[in-house]
Amino acid sequence: MANEIKDQQDILNKLNIHQLNSMQEKAIPVIENTTNTVLLSPTGSGKTLAFLLPLIKMLKPDCPDVQALILVPSRELAIQIEQVARDMGSGFKVNAVYGGRSMSKDKIEIKHVPAILIGTPGRILDHFNNERFSLENIKTLVLDEFDKSLETGFEKEMKDIIKQLPSLNKRILTSATQGVTIPGFVRLDKPTIINYLNDNAKPKLIVKTVVSPTSNKLPTLLNLLLHLGNQQGIVFCNLRDSIDVVSRFLEKNNISHSCFSGGMEQKDRERSLITFRNGSSQILLATDLASRGIDIPELNYIIHYELPNALEEFTHRNGRTARVQAKGTAYILKWDKEYLPEFVGKPKIETITKNPPLKPQYWETLFISGGRKDKISKGDIAGLFFKEGGLNKDQLGTIELKQDCAFVAVPLSIAVALADKLNNSRLKKKKVRVTVL
Repeated sequence: MANEIKDQQDILNKLNIHQLNSMQEKAIPVIENTTNTVLLSPTGSGKTLAFLLPLIKMLKPDCPDVQALILVPSRELAIQIEQVARDMGSGFKVNAVYGGRSMSKDKIEIKHVPAILIGTPGRILDHFNNERFSLENIKTLVLDEFDKSLETGFEKEMKDIIKQLPSLNKRILTSATQGVTIPGFVRLDKPTIINYLNDNAKPKLIVKTVVSPTSNKLPTLLNLLLHLGNQQGIVFCNLRDSIDVVSRFLEKNNISHSCFSGGMEQKDRERSLITFRNGSSQILLATDLASRGIDIPELNYIIHYELPNALEEFTHRNGRTARVQAKGTAYILKWDKEYLPEFVGKPKIETITKNPPLKPQYWETLFISGGRKDKISKGDIAGLFFKEGGLNKDQLGTIELKQDCAFVAVPLSIAVALADKLNNSRLKKKKVRVTVL
């Protein structure tokens, strides 16, 4: 049951959003008043908010069951949507469930049944098959990045899930890809299509090639990163092995970075994104897993250390920069004798002449062993760092609060001393550990 149901303006104020973009303005009333909607819009254009706002409006505060189901292709996207839905402060309970974390954690969280359930198809189907909650009142189904779910091989699970939903009366499908075939089992009858993929206000993406004189592209990558200075960006690789090689090289050359790939534990992947978001690491070294469905800031550039095999992944990677209506550059690293695939076109060659020295890394991340379930707020954490830690406002970076822990960016120069000073402090009624991540 919801304690406090807020209207759209209250929610936008809470999210500090002053104005919806044109896609959201168009999509929200359509989703609200239409049975079946397909929303096609680029990565980073605000699709999550476009479907969550009307979805929340449709929920009944006195219904004790799950009322809306959001299926996603990846854990990161599940976590991201859960975070946005919680930040909206609607008063409705929201939970995300996904493979890669303990089932017992899921069971504890969904014992008090959420109004909105988000999850990956495999994990959702497991909960369905074990009858952990009633399916009678699930009226709204969102298939977010549905083409990616099909691509990832979730078709059978999605089919089985939809088959078990007797009361569905609204379906919302989203994608950042044009021309995807919607399978018959979705039962998407005469959908209204909102297509912003060919919007005239297209992002201003520039693609450039940087040529390496030898097949070992690492020195050229370093030159390019130095040339780009202290801006944040993603370096895309095709294989986990490549990530290991590049990571060792960047470490040797004191370039702060995080790694992100399917081979990593979920907890480590989340922490990589946290340190990248709060500026503790300059580079996110990633496979195509990071090309969509993760929550990271606007980027000025991405680098293809290795090119993907197909146009679609090339497009999604590039979509991490020049998002919505911003400018951005995608750099392709190629060695002299390498041929570029046709889908890349004929990008201009960028010549790197001078490299300004990199400024030293400024932020470091501290871990706190208490979170939302301990009734700890961001204000409590800020208070501790100001009063007990003696920080001024400029020294307190981003605070990310999770269910059972929190992460705080502080200046690298004082991080160790600060962790020692604040370790075993009390936040609300809990004694917390404070350590350098």
